[in-house]
Amino acid sequence: MQLLHDQRDQLPPGVSAAAAIGVFDGVHLGHQEVLKQVRDTAERLGAASAVVTFDTHPAHVVRPQNAPKLLTTLEQKLELLEAQRLDYVYVIEFDEVRAGTRPEEFVEQVFLDALHARAVVVGEDFHFGKGRAGNVAELQRLGSEWGFEVVPLELIRHRREALEPVSSTAVRRALAGGDVAGAAEMLGRCYEVRGTVVEGDKRGTAVGFPTANVPVPKAMAWPADAVYAGWCMLPDGRRNACAINIGRRPTFYEHAQQSLLEAHLLDFSDDLYGCEMRVEFVDFLRSERKFEGIEQLSAQLAVDVENAAQRLGLR
Repeated sequence: MQLLHDQRDQLPPGVSAAAAIGVFDGVHLGHQEVLKQVRDTAERLGAASAVVTFDTHPAHVVRPQNAPKLLTTLEQKLELLEAQRLDYVYVIEFDEVRAGTRPEEFVEQVFLDALHARAVVVGEDFHFGKGRAGNVAELQRLGSEWGFEVVPLELIRHRREALEPVSSTAVRRALAGGDVAGAAEMLGRCYEVRGTVVEGDKRGTAVGFPTANVPVPKAMAWPADAVYAGWCMLPDGRRNACAINIGRRPTFYEHAQQSLLEAHLLDFSDDLYGCEMRVEFVDFLRSERKFEGIEQLSAQLAVDVENAAQRLGLR
């Protein structure tokens, strides 16, 4: 997959593309269906497959006060897009100038000038351009005028009985409710956060369950405060089972303001300080609660570890 930059790169002369466009935050099953259609359309037309995306969620620029939390960093998103076997990804650095681009200008600059598009694949709820004024109907009108076809796709549901389509919003809602298994169904993989292991206050060691403390950027979506079973991906490629606590540690701190992510790695004793770690959430174990003291907390943590091992198929 070749990376192209907005208003700087374009496809070589004589190369055309079938392209999709979207934020693609999470690259969930709905996104994957769009990208499959891009590959199929590109093969039918004898064109390259391409995806247009943004370096950040546009809402962080146009309405930062209520912008959604991100499911993926740009790095993660590009990794996931590369796994979709696309030829090109065109990254738009979204700022106030780009936010003010009129729909027809956007189509001309990106799809015609840069990607020489012969087809554009979008979800049926797609909007683009200044004030989100452009929609599928407008894109179809421009396609008829400028010579590219538009392939609109219905939104998909991850289960027949699902009340709403798969979307980044639905994934965020599942995470906020602690339903990491439901989020994984919509993503097609476990939800993952990344960070560098930092030194904590040694409380985990004191109760007999040392943890890797992984700060997660505030812009990222977190599962609800609770205990989860999951996996930690270590820098050397090892995948280690873990019991993950997200919360404010009410047993020790009465008025903590910030939730923390602490992962206890099962059957593991190496030093991880300063290491980059990926934490995958597999299943909810229990809600966070306050204990009367270290002895009671330690007993519950032993249960959590055993339950995590069972949920992960290790017992």
